[in-house]
Amino acid sequence: MATTSDKLKERFGAQFKDNESLAKHVNFRIGGPAKYFVEARSTQDLIDAVKIALEYALPYFILGGGSNTLVSDEGYLGLVIKAANRNTRFDGERVTAEAGVISATVARGSADKGLRGFEWAVSLPGTIGGAVRGNAGCFGGEIKDTLESVKLLRDGQVIDVPVSDMDYGYRHSVLKDAGHESDVVLEATFKLTPGDRAEAMALIDKNLLGRKASQPLGSSSAGCMFKNFEFKSADEIAKLAAKVEIPESMLNLHRLGSGWIIDQLGLKGTKIGEAQIAPQHGNFLLNIGHASAKDIVTLISFVKTRARDEFGVQLQEEVQYLGF
Repeated sequence: MATTSDKLKERFGAQFKDNESLAKHVNFRIGGPAKYFVEARSTQDLIDAVKIALEYALPYFILGGGSNTLVSDEGYLGLVIKAANRNTRFDGERVTAEAGVISATVARGSADKGLRGFEWAVSLPGTIGGAVRGNAGCFGGEIKDTLESVKLLRDGQVIDVPVSDMDYGYRHSVLKDAGHESDVVLEATFKLTPGDRAEAMALIDKNLLGRKASQPLGSSSAGCMFKNFEFKSADEIAKLAAKVEIPESMLNLHRLGSGWIIDQLGLKGTKIGEAQIAPQHGNFLLNIGHASAKDIVTLISFVKTRARDEFGVQLQEEVQYLGF
């Protein structure tokens, strides 16, 4: 009987690799090897790779742009499938992008056609698949705002799911719920608004300047490390307000920026090993040289402990852990 490796080689040829270093494929530039690695250059590749993993009862992980992933120093004893299916289709007000398309590419392409509503996503470093899964957002926009439907691979079947069935919330979708965590995003369709091309491109430029001014772009990081903190009660926020002045904008949203929390703790610039909290923005953790995953995890734990002990705030990571 053919082994898993044989089957993957037969189907994917040069797109398949044994013991591929994952540090090359994630923005942190940290992590050990994947036992098996496939670059899925088409949606059919993505489907076939998942089906082979299921056939051989092999653990698998879908990797997008690598912007939201921390890989263990030991690597991953399974199949990593890199979503590299990158076709985008425009049809009037609608744009359909495969899972491996970089979100910023969709933002630029849409704006160039005078389609409005997705300009904010030019600052997202990852892919459409990851953005849809986690309801990514920035600059006041979220994936759910313009998403119309998602094509998923669920239990071996390709299905279309309307946005109303995605159970979207802050950095959450049904794809993060038990029972649907193995669903794979194949493509997504957005319904945008026709508008002025020049205005759309101007907003693209404005958002890029905003990102450049506020985020550390020259170092290896996973993007925002922690979710913003949503407070549930007036009592909860009153306790914090007694210790630090909270901006009115955050009070109105019932949500505290994690970067702001870390700044109030005086932690920007803190280092453990070669991992550092960015001096520019407290919600970015950097690999400033040859940081290990252990360095990053230790720094995450340090930040969470300080936030809990001093402010009563329990921060939660946005980053996905692989191989831990």
